[in-house]
Amino acid sequence: MKWEDLSTVEIDAVDRSVPVILNIAAIEQHGPHLPLNTDAVIGALFLNRLDAADPQAQLILPQVKVCCSDHHMDFPGTLSVRHVVLHDYVLGILGSAASAGFTKFLILNSHGGNQGIGQIVTERFGFENPTCDIALVTWWSLVRADLRDLSDSGAFGTGHACEFETSLIMFAQGDRAMPDIPPGEHHVRSHAWADGSMLHPPRGHLYRSMKAMSGGSGVVGQPDAATADKGARICDLVVAALAQVVADLRGG
Repeated sequence: MKWEDLSTVEIDAVDRSVPVILNIAAIEQHGPHLPLNTDAVIGALFLNRLDAADPQAQLILPQVKVCCSDHHMDFPGTLSVRHVVLHDYVLGILGSAASAGFTKFLILNSHGGNQGIGQIVTERFGFENPTCDIALVTWWSLVRADLRDLSDSGAFGTGHACEFETSLIMFAQGDRAMPDIPPGEHHVRSHAWADGSMLHPPRGHLYRSMKAMSGGSGVVGQPDAATADKGARICDLVVAALAQVVADLRGG
């Protein structure tokens, strides 16, 4: 079910144990070959597939597209808000749903820059709403073990506008032509403890802009390892894992 598609009467009739899902995404540069709304397209792809499989299992809130992308501001087209703005905005949305009596919440994150503030939002909402359950998942972390088996690139082949994100956009866009994909691996190394990827998280955090991490390309990873078939397989894995999270929240 999509929250915005229902009437106030229909919302009132929904079982309050149904998990409510909010996707936080991004509008930012994704290299020369992917659209600015890549993270939003990917988040919507997963939730539309989840909804199609079982519309009554969850209630999907309107997507928050513009989130925390300051580290991409060297590149034209990027939109961003401060972390405190997203914090208050998301808490307002979730609080509105909680005031309507819903008690199970899931934040689906589809942008790396949202992970830190997403965790803070989850902690704050949980503390302020002790009768509610709230969880946060980032799609690649949710199925990381399975994604390692799918990857055809090296340890630093997945990051941003990379093998996985390019594969998902290929799948989502179908036959639509894609601009030339940058060849090879793009990743400017820093320190061993700070370097990482979607599949191999770093041991620590060193702030660097996307321009610095990508050497100015806007790409971190190996996008030319992408295929539409790989995108379909990633989608299936994530949607199945999300369905389990939803079932766990509703049952527990």
